[in-house]
Amino acid sequence: MHDSGKIALFSLGLVMVLLSTFIIAISFGGSRIAFAEVIKIMTWQQPSSVAHSIIWQIRLPRVLLGFVVGALLGMAGAVSQGVFRNPLAEPGLIGVSGGASLAAVACIILWPDGPLWRIPLAAFVGGLLATHATLGIAKAAGSQGLTLILAGLAVNIIAGAGVGLGSYFADANQWRLITFWQLGSLSTANWPKLWITLSLLTLTAIPLLSHWRFLNALLLGESEARHLGFNVKRNKNICILWMALAVAAAVAFCGSIGFVGLIMPHVVRIFTGPNHKLVIPFSALAGGCFLVVADLVARALFAPLELPLGVITALVGGPVFISLMVRQHRRRA
Repeated sequence: MHDSGKIALFSLGLVMVLLSTFIIAISFGGSRIAFAEVIKIMTWQQPSSVAHSIIWQIRLPRVLLGFVVGALLGMAGAVSQGVFRNPLAEPGLIGVSGGASLAAVACIILWPDGPLWRIPLAAFVGGLLATHATLGIAKAAGSQGLTLILAGLAVNIIAGAGVGLGSYFADANQWRLITFWQLGSLSTANWPKLWITLSLLTLTAIPLLSHWRFLNALLLGESEARHLGFNVKRNKNICILWMALAVAAAVAFCGSIGFVGLIMPHVVRIFTGPNHKLVIPFSALAGGCFLVVADLVARALFAPLELPLGVITALVGGPVFISLMVRQHRRRA
């Protein structure tokens, strides 16, 4: 009963944070809109106006896209930590973010005058190809444990070198786009991007949630999971591929945003425990709330100047990551 009450309180807190931040984020901007007016416009109690257009065409898609991207990263982070059985694991370990950034930069440099959709598509495909390369390297090395993480690290290093090389040859306009992909932003949000990302969230959430029993069994160890009847190698690869699809979808429209998938599962486990049946959906909800709050801070901290979203998440995530490493070391000691 105590655990149920704790989970219910956590759920209520997340919903309250989301709703309050939602209203504040929509009202805040170059043109301030009163909270009462925001509520009237959102509930269709006020006829079309300039404020109506600002909310429905600019701010609402941005807030919703931030929530969906945060949900994708939070969910992928929970699965990543379960698959690798490491509380310090995060989705970028398998190279998907690095591959997406490299593909986006290559597209910016090599196809400068193409259609707008070329960069998100290149990032999406690049993220999946990087994951495939990581799995291939790990398979060639004959292991799926630490070798997989090291393979992902190698892919990320190579991708980072490629991004640096592309930045060196880029002109001023291309360099700005490359900076966007490196630091992350929701400034280009619109309804088509939101619907695509939301569709991919739905597509990836179903198979990842369906593996909660396997991830729970994996907490006991790979041998125990095999004794419980799970094909560990096959289920791991399935989880990794769907996780890569989720991260690639997030990175495709918003650039690289770190630490969301690392922090949120830890916050969730404090209230829900280690059961992945709860950890995965609550990590998605918490990740969405966190990214909406981070985007609001990025816009409000030095307004009208807008900070890169990845900077805000890194400023929060960096100290948390260090504290997690220290805590893990003390537990082992």
